[in-house]
Amino acid sequence: MIGPEVAIHLAQAEAVIRDEHHILAPTLLRSQMLSLLHQAAHRGEMTKKDAGRRLNYVRGPRIRPLGDRVLQNVAWKVAGQLGWPDTFDAEYVALTQLQADALITLDRQLAHAVKDLVTVAPIEALS
Repeated sequence: MIGPEVAIHLAQAEAVIRDEHHILAPTLLRSQMLSLLHQAAHRGEMTKKDAGRRLNYVRGPRIRPLGDRVLQNVAWKVAGQLGWPDTFDAEYVALTQLQADALITLDRQLAHAVKDLVTVAPIEALS
C-alpha cells in the first residue's frame, strides 16, 4: 500500500516493481497525483510532458486502485479513532488494514501516527 509521495518517488525514478509485490492504493491516489503533478508543472518544477509521464506510471497496471463502501467505513472509523479532521490519510490506513501487508510512506508524521494500527515499511521494501 503506497501513498502519493511514494507514488511520485517511484514514478520519478521509473522504478521497476518486483513481480511479487502487489501495489494497492485507494482510488483517491489518482486525484491526489493529478493535483500534485499539476501543481509541480504550474510552479515550473517539471514540464507538462514529464508530469504526464509520471501520471501514466501511476495509471499503469502495477498500482491497483481500490475503493468501496467498506473502505470508506473503515476510513471514517480510523479518522475518528485518530482524531483526524478528514479521511484522506485514513483511506490509506484503512486499505492497509483491509488488504495490504504494510503501508509504505515517506511521511514520518503519518508513519508515527499509525504505527499501532498498521505495519509501516520503508520504500526500500519494494526493491
